[in-house]
Amino acid sequence: MGASGLHKNKPKGKIESIGESPSLKRSNESFQNKTVKTNTQIIAIASGKGGVGKSTVSSNLAIALSKKGSKVGLLDADIYGPSIPRMFGVPGQSVTSNDGNSFEPIESNGIQLMSIGFVQTNNDAMIWRGPMLSQAINQLLFQTNWKDLEYLIIDLPPGTGDAQLTISQKANLTGAILVTTPQHISLIDVEKSLLAFRKLDIEVLGLIENMSYFNCADCGKDHYIFGEGNMESFCEKHGVDLISNLPISPELASYSDDGTLFLNFENLPVVSKKYQQIADYLITKMSSIEKNDSLDSIPVVTE
Repeated sequence: MGASGLHKNKPKGKIESIGESPSLKRSNESFQNKTVKTNTQIIAIASGKGGVGKSTVSSNLAIALSKKGSKVGLLDADIYGPSIPRMFGVPGQSVTSNDGNSFEPIESNGIQLMSIGFVQTNNDAMIWRGPMLSQAINQLLFQTNWKDLEYLIIDLPPGTGDAQLTISQKANLTGAILVTTPQHISLIDVEKSLLAFRKLDIEVLGLIENMSYFNCADCGKDHYIFGEGNMESFCEKHGVDLISNLPISPELASYSDDGTLFLNFENLPVVSKKYQQIADYLITKMSSIEKNDSLDSIPVVTE
């Protein structure tokens, strides 16, 4: 990654080291160079569970905010399984650098994107240990020349490990949105994420129940095929808002696969309305949250 990550003629199968370039090390030491402005609202989309639809939620929330006229960036922090390039119709596109030390974001329909998928475009497995993962996330976040963002959405991988810790400690998050599916087995892991964010003094903005129900076109009824009734007690227990419950949508899955989410957003009236409501909720919520001007005040976990 970094300057070396921009070279494409590397031996096949070689796992490159991160941060070996002296200029890259200097840049990392001063990652508070504010390519992300202090007035940018930075929102992590997280879950302790894989497969709940964090990338779909992140993408559609970015689209909803953009369609309201905001300047939006989307960081794909899932190093091992990046999805954002394909969902925005730009798979295989390579990142560029004007100075050899920083990245230019890829733009799709006005939304600024950054992902390891733009650096490692050959679909090789990223067999990296924790420190390399953290270094990669640092570079994607702080060495991208984000342009006057109002909102930066960060699509986190599942779990509460190195990626989550790096983002929480260094990104100066405004807050986090947790994504779950209706099953209790999903909420068990979501609860771990919620408690982890609170230990790190990160505001939990609310919970989104994804794949909540399926609306049958034949009978017109909503069918709760993964169960129902778990969200209310969970939210009451933890004092967190249930922001929205999103339906299962085969059309949404199709648009995600073929990279036409933005173009077809209005063709999903139920889904797009719900994401516009989520965006409205966030905009209102942001006005009541005091954001740190400095990254120094964010607690660092050493145990």
